[in-house]
Order: sequence, then C-alpha cells, then structure tokens
Amino acid sequence: MHKPFRFGVQSSGLMSERSWMAQARRIEELGYATLLMPDRPSMGGFALFPALTMAVAVTTTLHVGSYVFSNDYHHPLLLAKAVATLDAFSGGRFELGLGAGVGGGEYEQMGLTFENAGTRVSRLEEALALIKQYFTAEEVNFSGKYYTVTGIKALPMAVRQPHPPILMGTAGKRMLTIAAREADIIAPAMRMGLQGVDPTDVPMEEKIDWIREAAGERFSHIELAQPAYEISLSDNSAPVFSPSGMRMPMRTMTTDQAIEHLLAHRERYGFSYIHIFDGQLENFAPVVARLNGK
Repeated sequence: MHKPFRFGVQSSGLMSERSWMAQARRIEELGYATLLMPDRPSMGGFALFPALTMAVAVTTTLHVGSYVFSNDYHHPLLLAKAVATLDAFSGGRFELGLGAGVGGGEYEQMGLTFENAGTRVSRLEEALALIKQYFTAEEVNFSGKYYTVTGIKALPMAVRQPHPPILMGTAGKRMLTIAAREADIIAPAMRMGLQGVDPTDVPMEEKIDWIREAAGERFSHIELAQPAYEISLSDNSAPVFSPSGMRMPMRTMTTDQAIEHLLAHRERYGFSYIHIFDGQLENFAPVVARLNGK
C-alpha cells in the first residue's frame, strides 16, 4: 500500500526577511507540506533555526525542517534541545533531517577536519543514539567513542512523540542501513561523480531492497522521499528560477506528464514525499494541487 503524496520546498533563505515570510505563507497556501532549509554555510543567507521559527510563526499548518543538519557542525545534545524547542513552539511541526556531512571545502573554510566517510558515519550513528535518548528519557546519560553526556535534563520536551520525524538522505549501503533502522523518512540517492551519476553505482531498486531488508517490520512505516528538482512544467507560464550560483538542468514536461512520472516512480520505488527547490514553487503548483494527499 503506497503512502499518499506530499510535497516539500527547499529554500536557503537568500532573500529579504519580508520575502521570507511571504514565501512561507505562499508555500502553505499552495498546499506544500514542508519548508526545508540546508545546514551549509556556503548555501543561502539565513540561519536555519531563527528563519524556520519565523516561518512557523506566520503559518498555521506548514511543517518546517532541516535538509539536512551536518552532524559535525553541532553537538547532538544541543541540537536535540534546539529541535525540541522549535517543535514545541510550532506545535509539533518540525522534521529533523540529519546527515554525515559532504564536501571537505566547507570543513576547511571553518577550520574543521574532514575525516573519512567511515568515521563521519560512525559519529552520526552515535549522535542518533544520543538524540533519541534525549527525546525518550528524562535525563541524558551517554558514553560513547565520540560523545559523553552526564546527567543533563532532557528539556524541553518535543510535541511529536516519541520524537520529531527523522529524515536521512544518502547513496551508500551503510548509511541506508542505518537510516532503515533509525529514520522515519529516507531519501535514497544515486552516487554522483563529476560527469553525473556514477556508472559503478547500483540501481535504485537495489537501494530500496537494502532499506527493506534492514528495516524489517518497520519498512511499511517509512516514508520514501525523492527530489524533483529537474522538472519544469511547460503548460504553466510561471517561470522556474535556478538556485543562486547553480545551473540546474531541467526536464520540460506537461502537468499530466509530470504526474504520470511521479505516479510511476511511486509504483516502482515507493516515493511519495517529493521535494522541489523554491525556484519551482509556482511552476510546480499544479502538480501539488492534483496529487497532494492522493
């Protein structure tokens, strides 16, 4: 049984504060489910927590979230506390996206060591355990290889129980296996190289099988996510704007063709949570109007 479609908009907040608030209200008005922000200093303008706090303040149903927090940029206890605070302020409208970090360039710019993928993934796995303890215990006591926390009260409490939905997106088997055990939303990705998709990567069907095998009985509760950044609707006059500093190759489709495309991917892979970037907001709206909740 496939999950109903819902749609999220990724925005880096590279705009004025008034435009940001207007955008949040417009995203909600058009029926999108979430407003998501990256956690990368090289992308966009606004800091994630204050910007998303303002977004929930000017909307009533719109969910917000990280897409995604880089684990190495935050101590997991302080991150959990901040997430719980915004979840409480928003009445349970926060989605927690977590990742192991990408791109050594940002690390170097901030004076951080960009360690090998295995170390970063191990540290993320430990951070997940600590964060989940914060959300499910009265007090955090944690002793691991990377983190130690002793006798910290787990306050404030999040509204969503047992914790805000956790989103993880990745291309590798180890990370997808961890996500299958720990996450509520998973965005499996193809491994990319300088010339596009890495020809040595496995098919998407195999990645879904990894998730299904590792998740076991909980697989039916996992929401699978997919970006649709490349779609531009030819029968909608609203223009598409590429993210600042990026050239986004687009596939032109009619609304009907885009709907058929998303329905086929849901049937084949199970993708039901579709992400676009804010430059597609108005152009992609006819698809949202026809598929949202179906």
